[in-house]
Amino acid sequence: MKLHGVRVPHKKNTADSQPVKMAVPSTVSIPMSMHIGKPAKAIVKRGDTVKVGQLIGEADGFVSSNIHSSVSGKVLKVDEMTASNGSKVSCVVIESDGKQELSEEIAPPKISDFESFVAAVKYSGVVGLGGAGFPSFVKLSVKDLSKVEAVVINAAECEPYITSDTRTMIDKSKYVFKGIEALKKYMGVKRFVIGIENNKREAIHKMQELSDQTEGVEVHILPSVYPQGGEKVLVFNTMNRIIPKGGLPLDVGVIVINVTTLSFIAEYLENGIPLIEKCVTVDGSAVKEPKNVIVPIGTSIEDLLEGAGGLKTEPAKVLYGGPMMGIAVPSLKEPVLKNTNAIIAMDAKEAKLPKTTPCIGCGECTNHCPFRLDPREIARAYRLNSGEDLQKLCVDLCMECGCCSFVCPANRPLVQTNKLAKIKLREYLAAQKAGQEKEGK
Repeated sequence: MKLHGVRVPHKKNTADSQPVKMAVPSTVSIPMSMHIGKPAKAIVKRGDTVKVGQLIGEADGFVSSNIHSSVSGKVLKVDEMTASNGSKVSCVVIESDGKQELSEEIAPPKISDFESFVAAVKYSGVVGLGGAGFPSFVKLSVKDLSKVEAVVINAAECEPYITSDTRTMIDKSKYVFKGIEALKKYMGVKRFVIGIENNKREAIHKMQELSDQTEGVEVHILPSVYPQGGEKVLVFNTMNRIIPKGGLPLDVGVIVINVTTLSFIAEYLENGIPLIEKCVTVDGSAVKEPKNVIVPIGTSIEDLLEGAGGLKTEPAKVLYGGPMMGIAVPSLKEPVLKNTNAIIAMDAKEAKLPKTTPCIGCGECTNHCPFRLDPREIARAYRLNSGEDLQKLCVDLCMECGCCSFVCPANRPLVQTNKLAKIKLREYLAAQKAGQEKEGK
Protein backbone atom coordinates (compact mmCIF):
# COMPACT_ATOMS: atom_id res chain seq x y z
CA MET A 1 0.00 0.00 0.00
CA LYS A 2 1.28 3.45 -0.94
CA LEU A 3 0.17 6.54 0.95
CA HIS A 4 -0.15 9.63 -1.18
CA GLY A 5 0.14 13.33 -0.48
CA VAL A 6 1.49 16.55 -1.98
CA ARG A 7 4.75 18.44 -2.07
CA VAL A 8 4.03 21.87 -0.62
CA PRO A 9 6.42 24.84 -0.47
CA HIS A 10 8.32 24.50 2.80
CA LYS A 11 8.71 28.22 3.59
CA LYS A 12 10.56 27.33 6.81
CA ASN A 13 11.83 30.89 7.07
CA THR A 14 12.20 30.78 10.85
CA ALA A 15 13.99 27.44 11.24
CA ASP A 16 17.15 29.25 12.34
CA SER A 17 15.25 31.70 14.54
CA GLN A 18 15.91 30.85 18.18
CA PRO A 19 12.73 31.72 20.12
CA VAL A 20 12.63 35.10 21.84
CA LYS A 21 10.55 35.75 24.94
CA MET A 22 7.93 38.44 24.48
CA ALA A 23 7.14 41.04 27.13
CA VAL A 24 4.11 40.15 29.26
CA PRO A 25 0.96 41.76 27.81
CA SER A 26 -1.29 44.01 29.90
CA THR A 27 -4.13 41.48 29.79
CA VAL A 28 -4.66 37.87 28.77
CA SER A 29 -7.89 36.13 27.82
CA ILE A 30 -7.73 32.45 28.69
CA PRO A 31 -10.58 30.30 27.28
CA MET A 32 -11.75 27.32 29.29
CA SER A 33 -11.83 25.30 26.08
CA MET A 34 -8.42 24.95 24.42
CA HIS A 35 -8.60 21.20 23.97
CA ILE A 36 -10.67 18.43 22.44
CA GLY A 37 -13.39 17.36 24.84
CA LYS A 38 -15.43 19.04 27.57
CA PRO A 39 -14.43 22.60 28.55
CA ALA A 40 -12.76 23.14 31.91
CA LYS A 41 -14.77 24.69 34.73
CA ALA A 42 -13.55 28.12 35.86
CA ILE A 43 -12.72 28.17 39.60
CA VAL A 44 -11.87 31.87 39.90
CA LYS A 45 -14.12 34.91 39.88
CA ARG A 46 -13.92 38.62 39.18
CA GLY A 47 -11.59 40.44 41.59
CA ASP A 48 -9.54 37.37 42.52
CA THR A 49 -5.78 37.75 42.66
CA VAL A 50 -3.92 35.03 40.76
CA LYS A 51 -0.30 34.04 40.24
CA VAL A 52 1.58 32.37 37.41
CA GLY A 53 0.82 28.66 37.23
CA GLN A 54 -2.22 28.86 39.53
CA LEU A 55 -5.08 26.54 38.61
CA ILE A 56 -7.95 28.67 37.26
CA GLY A 57 -9.92 26.00 35.40
CA GLU A 58 -10.50 22.39 36.49
CA ALA A 59 -10.94 19.57 34.01
CA ASP A 60 -14.68 18.85 33.96
CA GLY A 61 -14.76 15.27 32.76
CA PHE A 62 -12.41 12.51 31.65
CA VAL A 63 -11.69 14.08 28.25
CA SER A 64 -10.98 17.58 29.50
CA SER A 65 -7.95 19.55 30.65
CA ASN A 66 -6.80 21.71 33.56
CA ILE A 67 -6.04 25.35 32.78
CA HIS A 68 -3.59 27.57 34.65
CA SER A 69 -2.95 31.29 34.77
CA SER A 70 -0.16 32.48 32.49
CA VAL A 71 0.32 35.79 34.34
CA SER A 72 0.10 37.18 37.85
CA GLY A 73 -2.51 39.85 38.46
CA LYS A 74 -6.24 40.33 38.97
CA VAL A 75 -9.19 38.61 37.34
CA LEU A 76 -11.11 41.31 35.48
CA LYS A 77 -14.00 39.07 34.53
CA VAL A 78 -15.14 35.55 33.76
CA ASP A 79 -17.13 36.00 30.61
CA GLU A 80 -18.30 34.26 27.48
CA MET A 81 -16.34 34.63 24.26
CA THR A 82 -16.88 33.46 20.70
CA ALA A 83 -14.13 31.08 19.64
CA SER A 84 -12.71 31.08 16.11
CA ASN A 85 -14.93 28.09 15.24
CA GLY A 86 -18.04 30.07 16.20
CA SER A 87 -18.76 28.27 19.48
CA LYS A 88 -19.38 30.12 22.75
CA VAL A 89 -16.87 29.35 25.51
CA SER A 90 -16.20 30.60 29.02
CA CYS A 91 -13.12 32.81 29.28
CA VAL A 92 -11.08 34.19 32.21
CA VAL A 93 -9.70 37.67 31.52
CA ILE A 94 -6.75 38.64 33.74
CA GLU A 95 -5.05 42.01 34.10
CA SER A 96 -1.33 41.47 34.53
CA ASP A 97 0.53 43.19 37.35
CA GLY A 98 3.79 42.73 35.45
CA LYS A 99 5.43 40.87 38.35
CA GLN A 100 5.01 37.32 37.03
CA GLU A 101 5.01 35.92 40.57
CA LEU A 102 4.92 32.13 40.66
CA SER A 103 2.09 30.40 42.50
CA GLU A 104 2.87 28.64 45.75
CA GLU A 105 1.18 25.61 44.19
CA ILE A 106 4.15 25.05 41.87
CA ALA A 107 6.44 22.17 42.80
CA PRO A 108 7.87 19.21 40.89
CA PRO A 109 5.32 16.38 41.07
CA LYS A 110 6.03 13.36 43.25
CA ILE A 111 5.90 10.28 41.05
CA SER A 112 6.35 6.70 42.17
CA ASP A 113 4.45 4.67 39.57
CA PHE A 114 2.44 4.76 36.34
CA GLU A 115 -0.72 6.07 38.02
CA SER A 116 1.03 9.00 39.68
CA PHE A 117 2.83 9.75 36.41
CA VAL A 118 -0.46 10.00 34.50
CA ALA A 119 -1.94 12.11 37.34
CA ALA A 120 0.99 14.52 37.05
CA VAL A 121 0.54 14.83 33.29
CA LYS A 122 -3.15 15.49 33.87
CA TYR A 123 -2.52 18.23 36.42
CA SER A 124 -0.01 19.96 34.13
CA GLY A 125 -2.75 20.74 31.62
CA VAL A 126 -0.71 19.58 28.65
CA VAL A 127 -2.54 18.72 25.43
CA GLY A 128 -1.34 17.77 21.96
CA LEU A 129 0.88 20.74 21.14
CA GLY A 130 1.26 19.94 17.46
CA GLY A 131 -2.17 21.43 16.86
CA ALA A 132 -4.59 18.62 17.77
CA GLY A 133 -5.20 19.69 21.37
CA PHE A 134 -6.16 16.22 22.67
CA PRO A 135 -5.56 15.95 26.47
CA SER A 136 -2.25 14.10 26.77
CA PHE A 137 -3.06 12.23 29.97
CA VAL A 138 -6.03 10.57 28.24
CA LYS A 139 -3.74 9.27 25.50
CA LEU A 140 -1.34 7.91 28.13
CA SER A 141 -4.09 6.32 30.27
CA VAL A 142 -3.62 2.85 28.82
CA LYS A 143 -5.39 0.08 30.73
CA ASP A 144 -3.10 -2.68 29.50
CA LEU A 145 0.45 -1.35 29.07
CA SER A 146 1.56 -4.63 27.49
CA LYS A 147 -0.32 -3.55 24.36
CA VAL A 148 2.03 -0.62 23.81
CA GLU A 149 4.78 -1.96 21.56
CA ALA A 150 6.17 1.42 20.55
CA VAL A 151 5.83 5.16 20.93
CA VAL A 152 6.01 7.13 17.69
CA ILE A 153 7.22 10.68 18.30
CA ASN A 154 5.69 13.05 15.78
CA ALA A 155 8.47 15.42 14.70
CA ALA A 156 7.34 15.73 11.08
CA GLU A 157 6.06 19.33 11.25
CA CYS A 158 4.95 19.06 7.63
CA GLU A 159 2.92 22.30 7.30
CA PRO A 160 4.56 25.22 5.49
CA TYR A 161 5.99 28.05 7.63
CA ILE A 162 5.76 26.33 11.06
CA THR A 163 9.08 25.71 12.87
CA SER A 164 8.16 25.68 16.57
CA ASP A 165 8.63 21.88 16.80
CA THR A 166 11.90 22.22 14.93
CA ARG A 167 13.13 24.66 17.57
CA THR A 168 12.09 22.20 20.31
CA MET A 169 14.33 19.55 18.77
CA ILE A 170 17.23 21.99 18.44
CA ASP A 171 16.91 23.98 21.66
CA LYS A 172 15.35 21.41 24.00
CA SER A 173 16.64 18.13 22.65
CA LYS A 174 17.70 16.98 26.10
CA TYR A 175 14.11 17.30 27.31
CA VAL A 176 12.81 15.28 24.36
CA PHE A 177 15.04 12.42 25.52
CA LYS A 178 14.23 12.98 29.20
CA GLY A 179 10.61 12.55 28.13
CA ILE A 180 11.53 9.29 26.44
CA GLU A 181 13.22 8.09 29.65
CA ALA A 182 10.10 8.98 31.65
CA LEU A 183 7.88 6.91 29.33
CA LYS A 184 10.36 4.05 29.56
CA LYS A 185 10.37 4.19 33.34
CA TYR A 186 6.67 4.62 34.07
CA MET A 187 5.06 2.91 31.07
CA GLY A 188 7.63 0.23 30.37
CA VAL A 189 7.86 1.07 26.66
CA LYS A 190 11.07 -0.17 25.08
CA ARG A 191 10.84 1.09 21.50
CA PHE A 192 10.68 4.73 20.41
CA VAL A 193 10.52 5.94 16.82
CA ILE A 194 11.11 9.59 15.97
CA GLY A 195 9.50 10.43 12.63
CA ILE A 196 11.06 13.56 11.13
CA GLU A 197 11.00 15.05 7.64
CA ASN A 198 14.25 15.33 5.72
CA ASN A 199 14.09 19.13 5.45
CA LYS A 200 15.17 19.62 9.08
CA ARG A 201 18.90 18.91 8.97
CA GLU A 202 19.96 20.48 12.27
CA ALA A 203 17.06 18.89 14.15
CA ILE A 204 17.84 15.50 12.55
CA HIS A 205 21.48 15.84 13.65
CA LYS A 206 20.40 16.56 17.25
CA MET A 207 17.95 13.66 17.35
CA GLN A 208 20.41 11.20 15.80
CA GLU A 209 23.23 12.28 18.10
CA LEU A 210 21.16 11.60 21.21
CA SER A 211 19.46 8.49 19.85
CA ASP A 212 22.90 6.93 19.31
CA GLN A 213 23.42 7.29 23.06
CA THR A 214 19.96 6.01 24.05
CA GLU A 215 18.84 2.41 23.87
CA GLY A 216 15.62 1.67 22.02
CA VAL A 217 15.36 4.96 20.06
CA GLU A 218 15.25 5.07 16.25
CA VAL A 219 15.17 8.14 14.01
CA HIS A 220 13.15 7.66 10.82
CA ILE A 221 14.00 10.32 8.25
CA LEU A 222 10.93 10.73 6.08
CA PRO A 223 10.45 12.43 2.71
CA SER A 224 8.95 15.92 2.90
CA VAL A 225 5.56 14.94 1.56
CA TYR A 226 2.53 16.58 3.18
CA PRO A 227 0.66 15.40 5.31
CA GLN A 228 3.52 13.35 6.74
CA GLY A 229 2.54 14.42 10.27
CA GLY A 230 -0.99 13.02 10.06
CA GLU A 231 -1.30 10.32 12.72
CA LYS A 232 -2.38 7.49 10.40
CA VAL A 233 0.16 8.52 7.76
CA LEU A 234 3.01 8.72 10.28
CA VAL A 235 2.25 5.33 11.83
CA PHE A 236 2.19 3.71 8.40
CA ASN A 237 5.39 5.38 7.21
CA THR A 238 7.37 4.65 10.39
CA MET A 239 5.88 1.36 11.58
CA ASN A 240 4.28 -0.04 8.39
CA ARG A 241 1.03 -0.50 10.30
CA ILE A 242 -2.44 0.52 9.16
CA ILE A 243 -4.75 2.02 11.77
CA PRO A 244 -8.22 0.62 11.01
CA LYS A 245 -11.15 2.87 10.16
CA GLY A 246 -12.55 4.27 13.39
CA GLY A 247 -9.56 2.89 15.26
CA LEU A 248 -6.72 4.38 17.28
CA PRO A 249 -2.95 3.94 17.09
CA LEU A 250 -3.21 1.73 20.18
CA ASP A 251 -5.18 -0.76 18.07
CA VAL A 252 -1.91 -1.46 16.25
CA GLY A 253 0.26 -1.31 19.38
CA VAL A 254 1.34 2.32 19.07
CA ILE A 255 1.04 5.60 20.97
CA VAL A 256 1.74 8.77 18.97
CA ILE A 257 2.95 11.87 20.82
CA ASN A 258 4.07 15.24 19.50
CA VAL A 259 7.74 16.06 20.09
CA THR A 260 7.01 19.38 21.85
CA THR A 261 4.38 17.71 24.04
CA LEU A 262 6.95 15.11 25.10
CA SER A 263 9.55 17.80 25.81
CA PHE A 264 7.07 19.77 27.91
CA ILE A 265 6.19 16.71 30.01
CA ALA A 266 9.88 16.24 30.84
CA GLU A 267 10.26 19.90 31.81
CA TYR A 268 7.14 19.73 33.99
CA LEU A 269 8.44 16.68 35.85
CA GLU A 270 11.60 18.68 36.57
CA ASN A 271 10.21 22.10 37.56
CA GLY A 272 6.50 21.65 38.21
CA ILE A 273 5.50 24.62 36.05
CA PRO A 274 2.27 23.74 34.20
CA LEU A 275 1.45 24.66 30.60
CA ILE A 276 1.33 28.48 30.68
CA GLU A 277 3.25 29.60 27.60
CA LYS A 278 3.79 28.60 23.98
CA CYS A 279 6.48 28.93 21.36
CA VAL A 280 4.67 30.35 18.32
CA THR A 281 5.99 30.78 14.79
CA VAL A 282 5.02 34.24 13.50
CA ASP A 283 5.31 34.45 9.72
CA GLY A 284 3.51 35.29 6.50
CA SER A 285 3.74 37.97 3.81
CA ALA A 286 2.25 40.67 6.08
CA VAL A 287 4.78 40.10 8.88
CA LYS A 288 7.70 42.50 9.16
CA GLU A 289 10.12 40.19 10.98
CA PRO A 290 9.25 36.45 10.87
CA LYS A 291 10.44 34.74 14.04
CA ASN A 292 9.62 32.28 16.81
CA VAL A 293 8.22 33.92 19.93
CA ILE A 294 7.50 32.56 23.41
CA VAL A 295 4.31 34.10 24.77
CA PRO A 296 1.92 33.60 27.70
CA ILE A 297 -1.17 31.60 26.75
CA GLY A 298 -4.08 34.01 26.38
CA THR A 299 -2.01 36.75 24.73
CA SER A 300 -4.04 38.37 21.95
CA ILE A 301 -2.84 37.86 18.39
CA GLU A 302 -2.70 41.64 18.12
CA ASP A 303 -0.25 41.86 21.05
CA LEU A 304 1.72 38.90 19.70
CA LEU A 305 2.17 40.46 16.27
CA GLU A 306 3.18 43.79 17.78
CA GLY A 307 5.58 42.12 20.21
CA ALA A 308 7.13 40.12 17.37
CA GLY A 309 8.05 43.26 15.45
CA GLY A 310 4.78 44.34 13.88
CA LEU A 311 3.26 44.14 10.42
CA LYS A 312 4.53 45.66 7.19
CA THR A 313 1.07 45.75 5.64
CA GLU A 314 -2.54 45.27 6.70
CA PRO A 315 -3.23 41.52 6.81
CA ALA A 316 -6.04 40.25 4.61
CA LYS A 317 -6.13 36.89 6.42
CA VAL A 318 -4.64 35.65 9.69
CA LEU A 319 -4.46 31.94 10.53
CA TYR A 320 -4.12 29.84 13.62
CA GLY A 321 -1.63 27.26 12.32
CA GLY A 322 -0.39 26.69 8.78
CA PRO A 323 -1.96 27.42 5.38
CA MET A 324 -3.04 23.80 4.76
CA MET A 325 -5.07 23.07 7.90
CA GLY A 326 -5.03 26.40 9.72
CA ILE A 327 -8.18 28.21 10.86
CA ALA A 328 -8.81 31.82 9.82
CA VAL A 329 -9.36 34.06 12.83
CA PRO A 330 -12.25 36.56 12.80
CA SER A 331 -10.37 39.13 14.87
CA LEU A 332 -6.85 39.96 16.09
CA LYS A 333 -8.34 40.01 19.59
CA GLU A 334 -8.39 36.19 19.50
CA PRO A 335 -5.97 34.68 22.05
CA VAL A 336 -2.99 32.37 21.68
CA LEU A 337 -4.22 28.93 22.75
CA LYS A 338 -2.45 25.89 24.19
CA ASN A 339 -2.25 24.28 20.76
CA THR A 340 -1.34 27.41 18.80
CA ASN A 341 1.94 26.55 17.11
CA ALA A 342 1.86 29.37 14.54
CA ILE A 343 0.19 32.61 13.57
CA ILE A 344 0.40 33.28 9.84
CA ALA A 345 -0.55 36.79 8.64
CA MET A 346 -1.07 37.08 4.88
CA ASP A 347 -1.24 40.19 2.72
CA ALA A 348 -3.99 40.70 0.14
CA LYS A 349 -2.01 39.07 -2.68
CA GLU A 350 -1.18 35.91 -0.72
CA ALA A 351 -4.69 35.61 0.74
CA LYS A 352 -6.58 36.12 -2.53
CA LEU A 353 -8.64 33.08 -3.44
CA PRO A 354 -8.26 31.80 -7.01
CA LYS A 355 -11.27 31.68 -9.31
CA THR A 356 -13.24 28.44 -9.11
CA THR A 357 -14.16 26.71 -12.36
CA PRO A 358 -16.14 23.51 -13.12
CA CYS A 359 -14.62 20.11 -12.31
CA ILE A 360 -12.81 18.63 -15.32
CA GLY A 361 -12.82 15.08 -13.93
CA CYS A 362 -9.03 14.75 -13.88
CA GLY A 363 -8.97 12.69 -10.69
CA GLU A 364 -5.98 14.53 -9.20
CA CYS A 365 -7.84 14.95 -5.91
CA THR A 366 -8.16 11.17 -5.48
CA ASN A 367 -4.62 10.50 -6.73
CA HIS A 368 -3.14 12.73 -4.02
CA CYS A 369 -5.52 11.92 -1.15
CA PRO A 370 -3.57 10.02 1.55
CA PHE A 371 -6.52 7.63 1.91
CA ARG A 372 -7.57 7.55 -1.77
CA LEU A 373 -10.97 9.07 -1.07
CA ASP A 374 -12.93 10.48 -4.00
CA PRO A 375 -13.77 14.15 -3.28
CA ARG A 376 -15.65 14.45 -6.60
CA GLU A 377 -18.13 11.73 -5.61
CA ILE A 378 -18.30 13.05 -2.06
CA ALA A 379 -19.26 16.48 -3.42
CA ARG A 380 -21.93 14.87 -5.59
CA ALA A 381 -23.38 12.88 -2.67
CA TYR A 382 -23.36 16.01 -0.53
CA ARG A 383 -25.27 17.98 -3.17
CA LEU A 384 -27.80 15.13 -3.40
CA ASN A 385 -28.10 15.01 0.39
CA SER A 386 -27.32 11.28 0.32
CA GLY A 387 -26.10 10.18 3.72
CA GLU A 388 -26.08 6.58 2.50
CA ASP A 389 -23.62 7.42 -0.30
CA LEU A 390 -21.46 9.51 2.01
CA GLN A 391 -21.18 6.51 4.32
CA LYS A 392 -20.16 4.24 1.41
CA LEU A 393 -17.60 6.82 0.27
CA CYS A 394 -16.04 6.80 3.78
CA VAL A 395 -16.04 10.59 4.08
CA ASP A 396 -15.57 10.16 7.83
CA LEU A 397 -12.01 9.00 7.05
CA CYS A 398 -11.15 12.46 5.70
CA MET A 399 -8.63 14.19 7.99
CA GLU A 400 -9.23 17.55 6.27
CA CYS A 401 -5.58 17.88 5.28
CA GLY A 402 -6.42 19.93 2.18
CA CYS A 403 -4.41 17.92 -0.36
CA CYS A 404 -7.44 17.67 -2.66
CA SER A 405 -7.99 21.43 -2.73
CA PHE A 406 -4.27 22.08 -3.15
CA VAL A 407 -3.94 20.03 -6.35
CA CYS A 408 -7.34 20.78 -7.91
CA PRO A 409 -6.74 22.62 -11.23
CA ALA A 410 -10.29 23.97 -11.03
CA ASN A 411 -9.58 25.45 -7.57
CA ARG A 412 -12.69 23.84 -6.11
CA PRO A 413 -13.19 24.07 -2.31
CA LEU A 414 -13.08 20.29 -1.91
CA VAL A 415 -11.86 20.11 1.68
CA GLN A 416 -14.58 22.55 2.79
CA THR A 417 -17.18 20.38 1.05
CA ASN A 418 -15.75 17.31 2.79
CA LYS A 419 -16.13 19.03 6.17
CA LEU A 420 -19.77 19.81 5.45
CA ALA A 421 -20.30 16.28 4.14
CA LYS A 422 -18.98 14.83 7.40
CA ILE A 423 -21.57 16.87 9.30
CA LYS A 424 -24.24 15.60 6.92
CA LEU A 425 -23.10 12.01 7.51
CA ARG A 426 -23.27 12.43 11.29
CA GLU A 427 -26.81 13.76 10.97
CA TYR A 428 -27.74 10.80 8.76
CA LEU A 429 -26.25 8.24 11.19
CA ALA A 430 -27.96 9.91 14.15
CA ALA A 431 -31.31 9.76 12.33
CA GLN A 432 -30.70 6.09 11.48
CA LYS A 433 -29.92 5.31 15.11
CA ALA A 434 -32.97 7.20 16.37
CA GLY A 435 -35.17 5.31 13.90
CA GLN A 436 -33.79 1.94 14.99
CA GLU A 437 -34.32 2.78 18.66
CA LYS A 438 -37.89 3.84 17.93
CA GLU A 439 -38.58 0.59 16.11
CA GLY A 440 -37.07 -1.34 19.02
CA LYS A 441 -39.62 0.16 21.36
